[in-house]
Amino acid sequence: MQAPSTSVGGRIASRAPAGSWVGAAAALFTVGWGANQFSSLLLAYRQHAHISATTANALFGVYAVGLIPALLIGGRLSDRHGRRIVVPVVGLSALATVTLMLGGTVGVGALYPGRFLAGVVSGLAFAPGTAWVKELSSPPWGDVGDPHVGARRAAVALSAGFGAGPLVAGVLAQWAPAPTVVPYIAHLVVVVVAAPWVWRAPETVGAGGLAAPPARLEGPGRGGLFGDRRPAPLRSRRPDPRFVRMAAPMAPWVFAAASVAFAVLPAQVTRRTGHYEVLFAAVVAGLTLLVGVAVQPYARRLDIRSEARGMQAGLGSVTAGMAMGAAAAATAQPWLVLVAAVLLGAGYGTCLVSGLLEVQRVARPDALAGLTAVFYALTYIGFAAPVVISSLAGAADTTVVLLCATGLCALTLVAVSAGRRRLGA
Repeated sequence: MQAPSTSVGGRIASRAPAGSWVGAAAALFTVGWGANQFSSLLLAYRQHAHISATTANALFGVYAVGLIPALLIGGRLSDRHGRRIVVPVVGLSALATVTLMLGGTVGVGALYPGRFLAGVVSGLAFAPGTAWVKELSSPPWGDVGDPHVGARRAAVALSAGFGAGPLVAGVLAQWAPAPTVVPYIAHLVVVVVAAPWVWRAPETVGAGGLAAPPARLEGPGRGGLFGDRRPAPLRSRRPDPRFVRMAAPMAPWVFAAASVAFAVLPAQVTRRTGHYEVLFAAVVAGLTLLVGVAVQPYARRLDIRSEARGMQAGLGSVTAGMAMGAAAAATAQPWLVLVAAVLLGAGYGTCLVSGLLEVQRVARPDALAGLTAVFYALTYIGFAAPVVISSLAGAADTTVVLLCATGLCALTLVAVSAGRRRLGA
């Protein structure tokens, strides 16, 4: 039986099968798993490969070097050529994992290209995948009337992958043989399972999609491979003030919160966690990101009540989490790390959903992936936090550095609140 048709922008488009968004969400989940599985293995590499803390954090940070430019390229390509550019990227995610596995056999040097490739893969998938989920959750491709459900589904899929990856990898690293090789096999299994779902997800953009997106750019800006695909709020001399005053300052704290929780705090209590330090790091990473998933429906409700309240709540939670992390570093108490992980995870999830919803409010339909990419690029600046903290550790105690981070986050909260009052959000 043929799917019903819907008129969009004067064209007739067949409705995608119900649940088509699952394939796009599976892509986000799979790439998110591959991107973050490394985080809980940092202590395993320090324990078994004898790398320094600085090297471990550099490996963590090189991911962002590949990710940020790929984000900007991937979003623009997707807005012009379609969301299904994500399909081959899922295969590249498996290649990045295989490269990381070589780091446990042929030498640690292979970890750098593996992490860099993982960053490139993430950059090419996250913005197009988020836009893809949003579009497949909305008419004419989806039957859901709630305009916010797409952002929530994308954030949940991505966060679930971010959380499950390090949790499973850490558990395997604690008890399985070859702890720097075997944990990666789980991601390869996930790729194989997800691939058919991703392949079946329909295109939503351009001639290959069910319908052309409304308000495509006209004129000379469309020339070339990328065209003038700068998001509309950033294309003029006066960028959208809502994005600049609220979403942009908040964005780096999304992954600063998560990365401090699972890359910095577990190392502060290793003398208390003993032989279970790798497992503890995995639990912290999983807890942080799974809490981030759990709070996202509540973050959406906050956003409905007030378009900036979610951002304020998220930044408040990150501020409290950084303060609790400083207390954990000062006392070396594992239970304080767990409390900090809950607070930082809640802040991560709330800020992520609030930011994506704000992007959907201000972006033109033809530039949705592009502005989503800009937002993600800003969020991933936060992945530099562990590297900065490690670099400053020689000059100042980690507790002091975390207290400084607490103060910076509090100042960001004040700035976003001032922007909200000025814009009446």
